[in-house]
Parts: sequence; structure tokens; C-alpha cells
Amino acid sequence: MPRKLSLTEQAYRRLHDDLLTCRLAPGAKINIKEVAQSRGFSLGAVREALSRLSSEGFVVFDESRGFRAAPLTVEDLVDLVAVRADIEGQCLRNAIASGDLTWESGIASAAHRLSRTPVHKDGGLNEDYAAAHAEFHAALVAACDSPWLLRLRQWLYAQSERYRYLTAPIMPHDRDLVAEHAELAEATLARDADRAVAALGRHLQKTAGILAEQAQGHAALQVPERADARVLGASRG
Repeated sequence: MPRKLSLTEQAYRRLHDDLLTCRLAPGAKINIKEVAQSRGFSLGAVREALSRLSSEGFVVFDESRGFRAAPLTVEDLVDLVAVRADIEGQCLRNAIASGDLTWESGIASAAHRLSRTPVHKDGGLNEDYAAAHAEFHAALVAACDSPWLLRLRQWLYAQSERYRYLTAPIMPHDRDLVAEHAELAEATLARDADRAVAALGRHLQKTAGILAEQAQGHAALQVPERADARVLGASRG
């Protein structure tokens, strides 16, 4: 029988999902009382969940302004992509050096699923695609034998997802994500570490470039209106 989640864990998972998908807009003030009332959680459960999310970098806290969704900026994006490319590149090299046939099969399966899953749905990022994309990137590094590198990679990946959700409505029609992922999988399965790490870096930089261009010289990144308005208990004030 599945373990019953505590109210704090339920609140954490709900808020984490809203932050990850930008349904809770970057920079938005989080009204603890309204979140608790609208979602059926206790005030204590929401506070504990927000404290945990703050330690993970998804929420920021200020004594005078309370909790807010962490902002998304071009400066932060550039730094995040550079660090993620470094850490995930190390994981990938490690996995290529130690991966076995089971690891190879996992990559092939995840790549096939990703290639058959539509990116968009209802004008935004398809949730099934998001899951398939996470599975693919995890499969690439699954054979890495450093738990700390994998933990860092997972945290950086989650932070990157907040930015990637913003690209869905503005994704260039000529961007071939299937080809990008196929090149990454092919190089990895060929055990060509240099080529695989280079392909990973290009893949990450393209998403960053789309958002940087959208910002058009402004520090703050724009959030699609449809995502900004869907969470109760959040405001720009």
C-alpha cells in the first residue's frame, strides 16, 4: 500500500510543481493564508513547505516582504546553464566510461519515447513531453558512479526546467529537438565522450539563447500570461 503523504509533503509537491512549471510566476508574492485555504492545507504545512522550497532555491524569503517565487533572470540563466553543462558533462563522461548494456538499453528506450512525444499541448509544454525529457537526460547519466554529481545534476536540472517552461510558447519552428536529442544519444552510445559533452552543451545553450533573445535587453524574463494567472494565492505586489 502506498505511503500516505503528510500535509506538509502534499503542500510541498503542489507548490514545487507550480513553481517548476511557472504557474506560480517568478517573482510573485506567495500569500500563505490564501494558498492554505484554496488548497485545503494548514498554515503550518504551507510554511514548512515554503521553507523547504526556499532551501532548494525555488522560493526566496524576506523579513519585510515574506515569501516570493524565485525570480528568473537572464544573468541567472547564463550562470545556471554554464554550471549545469559542467556538472552534467562530468556525469556524462563518467557514465560513458562505466556504462553497461543495461545503461545503453535505457538510453535507447528513453530516446525513442522522447522522439514520439509531442512537445506542445494546448499552447504550452506537454506534461508528457516534460516527463519523457527528464527520463532521457537521467538515462544518459544513469551509469555515473558519483552520487554527489548525480544529486547536483538533478538539482540543476530542476532549476533549468523553470526556464524551459518559458520557452514552450516561443519555441522557434525551425528548431529540431528530435535531431538534437538523437545526436546526443548517438554520441553517448558510441562512447564518444568529447562529442557527447559538446552536443549536450550546444543543446543547453540553444534554450538559453531563445530566452535571452526574448528578454531583448531586459534583465527580467517574461512569463506567458496563461501561466501567470493560474495559481491562487499569488500576486505581483
